[in-house]
Amino acid sequence: QAEVGKPQRNCYTLPGFDFSYGLYMQRTDGGVPEAIGHWNTVKPKTTSAQKMPRDFITMNRGALKAGYTTAHEFNLYYKAKDIRRKDDEHSRFKRSPPKVPADFTYGITSRPCTPFFDLLQHKYKELWMEQQRALTAAKQAEKKKVIILQQVRETRTTFLRKQPLPAKEESFWHLPRLEKVGPHLSTFPDHDAHKKAFSA
Repeated sequence: QAEVGKPQRNCYTLPGFDFSYGLYMQRTDGGVPEAIGHWNTVKPKTTSAQKMPRDFITMNRGALKAGYTTAHEFNLYYKAKDIRRKDDEHSRFKRSPPKVPADFTYGITSRPCTPFFDLLQHKYKELWMEQQRALTAAKQAEKKKVIILQQVRETRTTFLRKQPLPAKEESFWHLPRLEKVGPHLSTFPDHDAHKKAFSA
C-alpha cells in the first residue's frame, strides 16, 4: 500500500555495489592469460574445389581429329573424355603480382618549387606573347591558302586572252608557172633608183 501523506514513488530500489549489470558471457578462449601465453591463429577455411565448366573447344577438336561427325558420336566422346577448363583461365583473381623494383617509392611526387626568377622577369608573359604571335601567323597563312584556293584558276582561254599567240603571216597562193616571170613595166627612172628603193 502507498504511504500516507507522501507522494507515490515511481522508481525501483537498486541492487548493491557488488552487482554487475549486463549479460554474462562465458569465455571459451581463456581470457587474457590464454592470449598472452599462446598465439591462436585462425585457420583458413578450405573451400571445396569448384567444378570447372567443360572445355567444349578442346573436346570438339579431339572428336574431329578422331573422325567423329554425328551428334551421337560427339556425346559419346564427351562422356569418354570429360575435359574441364583450367582454373587459371576461369578465375580472374589468380594473377601474378607486378614486378616492382626494390627502391620503388609509392605515392605522388611533390610539386616543384615556384621559379620566382621567371616570375620577376615576366617570362610567362613573353612565352604567352610568342604563342599568340605564332597563332596569328598560322591563321594568316591559312587565310592566304583559302584565298589562293578560292581564286579562279587560269584556263587556256584566259591565258591566250592575256598573251595571245603571234599572228601568222599570210602567204598568198601563186601559180607556180607565174612565180619566175619578171615585171613587164618599170616606173623607176634608172637602175640605181630601183636598187635604192628595194634596199630601204
